Amino acid sequence: MPSPEVVARRRVVCVVTALVGAVLLALSLSTPPGSSRFYPLAAALALTWFVGALLAGPVRIARTRPRAPTTPAVAGLLAGLALAGACVVGTALIGSFAPVHSAVTEVTDIARRGVPALVLPVAVVTGAAEELFFRGAVFDALPRDRAVVGSTAVYALITLATGNLMLVLAAAVLGGVTSQQRRVTGGVLAPVVTHAVWSTCMVLALPPVLELVGP
Repeated sequence: MPSPEVVARRRVVCVVTALVGAVLLALSLSTPPGSSRFYPLAAALALTWFVGALLAGPVRIARTRPRAPTTPAVAGLLAGLALAGACVVGTALIGSFAPVHSAVTEVTDIARRGVPALVLPVAVVTGAAEELFFRGAVFDALPRDRAVVGSTAVYALITLATGNLMLVLAAAVLGGVTSQQRRVTGGVLAPVVTHAVWSTCMVLALPPVLELVGP
């Protein structure tokens, strides 16, 4: 168990990092779709989460479980595919409602009008950095019995900075799944893989689905 001093330091680092990250998140997603300013802001955001995770303490990759039925990477892949599938189906079913269509389009327009060679790597790297921070540093800074709910709540609250309620809902669902993965696997590998698959879905699959269903 870490000492009270270590826990206190982690919490201070997490609070400062979360505040800086919230500002950068709001700035990056408020840029017009296709704006060249999006990429340096997104890179700064990913770097903020990454540095915050490292400064808060060691990031656990995964617990060694030789008899586990599957590896954390495979579990993360399967969970990511399930979430991506649910996201696509949900968008197909309710994406025609104007408020939903508008909220999701705000995000997918970044991918649709951005530089294809940059958008997907930026999304995947930023997602990985988020997992290192929220499912790594923030999870470890909270009491063990509150880490799953607490880290999910913090993740959703930070996402409020985007002003997009669909993103907040997605953050709550994704954060809940990946926080449970962190609890079960003991590290961030499964959450990182899940987030990477989900980000890929957001960039590649959602824009054409939205175009099909229309407002």
